[in-house]
Amino acid sequence: MSLETFRAETRAWLEENCPDAMREPVRGEQDICWGGRNAEFASDDQRIWLERMAEKGWTVPTWPTEYGGGGLSKEEAFVLKEEMKRINARSPLASFGIWMLGPALLKFGSEEQKKEHLPKIARGEIRWAQGYSEPGAGSDLASLRTKGVLDGDHYVVNGQKVWTSYADKSDWIFALVRTEPDKPKHEGISFLLIDMDTPGVSTKPIKLISGKSPFCETFFDDAKAYVKNRVGEAGQGWTIAKYLLSHERAGIVSEAQFGGLNPVTAAHQSGEADESGRLADPILRGDVARLTIDGLAFEATMQRVKEEADQGEGVGARASMLKYIGTELNKRKNELNMSALGSDGLLWEGENETDGDPARSWLRSRANSIEGGTSEIQLNIVAKRVLELPTE
Repeated sequence: MSLETFRAETRAWLEENCPDAMREPVRGEQDICWGGRNAEFASDDQRIWLERMAEKGWTVPTWPTEYGGGGLSKEEAFVLKEEMKRINARSPLASFGIWMLGPALLKFGSEEQKKEHLPKIARGEIRWAQGYSEPGAGSDLASLRTKGVLDGDHYVVNGQKVWTSYADKSDWIFALVRTEPDKPKHEGISFLLIDMDTPGVSTKPIKLISGKSPFCETFFDDAKAYVKNRVGEAGQGWTIAKYLLSHERAGIVSEAQFGGLNPVTAAHQSGEADESGRLADPILRGDVARLTIDGLAFEATMQRVKEEADQGEGVGARASMLKYIGTELNKRKNELNMSALGSDGLLWEGENETDGDPARSWLRSRANSIEGGTSEIQLNIVAKRVLELPTE
C-alpha cells in the first residue's frame, strides 16, 4: 500500500471513529486516560476512543501485531501521527508501559514475557509504575540498596523506592533490585516485574506544592518477585535500565510538549482576543509565536533523531539533549498559560472542575527538570558525550 493510500484510509477512519469530545484540548489530569485493571474513564467517549484505537493496534502503532500493535512502518506511524494532529485527536492512552517498559521488553524480554504483558499494555488493561530512584540513590542510581534474595522460584525483596509516579494507582511495577551483592554495583542489579497486589508491597503518596500527589514512596517488605518475571539475566538490570531511560526521557518530552492546554486556547478562554481573533496582547502574541516555532523545530529534531535511531545509530546521549530542551519548552508553555489567563490563572479552587488546573500544571512542570534525570545531569551528559567538550 502506498503512503498516499494509507493516509487517505487513515484520515477516513479517524474522521469516522474519533469522537468529537476526543478532539477537544486536554484540560487537565481528568482528561488523560491511563487505563489499568481498575480504570475509571472520564466519559464514554474516552472509553470508546481507547477501545477503537486498541482494536486497530494504534495505541502502539509500530509494535508487532502479535503483541497488540499495529505493525506499521515508521513512515506509516508518522502519517498516523500527522492525521491525528490534523483533527486535534487526543492520544487514546497514556502509559509508562508504552513509553518505557514496552520497548525494554521488546528488546530484552522472553517470548513468554512479551506475550503476557505487551498485549495488555497495548489495550490499556494494565498500568505500570517505575521503581528506580531511592532515597539514597537518585542521580547515582547504581548505588541502590533495595535487595532481592533468591529463594527457589522467587526473590524475597526488601527496600524502598521513591518518586514512583502513580504507584498508588498502578497494577504492576518494574523495579531495579540488587540481587548479586558480591558483584560491582553496576553488575549486581536485576530488572524485576512485580505485581503491586503482592503481599509486602505498599505505597505512600508524596504531596507536592501543587496540592496533588502523582509521586509516591513504594516499600517492599519480604515481597515475592518471581524469577519468571525477571527481564534478562541476573545482573543484567543496569544494561536494561540504561536502555529504558532513553525511552523514559522521550516519554517525558512527548507528554510535556504535546499535552495540556496551549497558550492560545488559554487566552481565548479568558476573552483576551481582538476582533480578528488574534491574541490582544502583542507581547504575549510574540511569546506564543516564539514558543510555537521552537516547538516545531524541536518536533523536527525529535523526528530526525528517531529516524537515525531506526537506521541503527541508536539514541544514546541525544536523549539527554531532547529531555532537557523538552523540559524547558514545557516550562515556557505553562508560564505562558499563566500569562494568557491573567488573574484567572492564579485561581486555585472554584466551581468548575478545571479551576486551578493552570496553576497546578505550572507548579507541576517544575518537576520535569528533576524526574527522569535532573537537568544538570542532562547538561553534563550533553557536554561530554554530544559536544565532546574537555573534562578539565
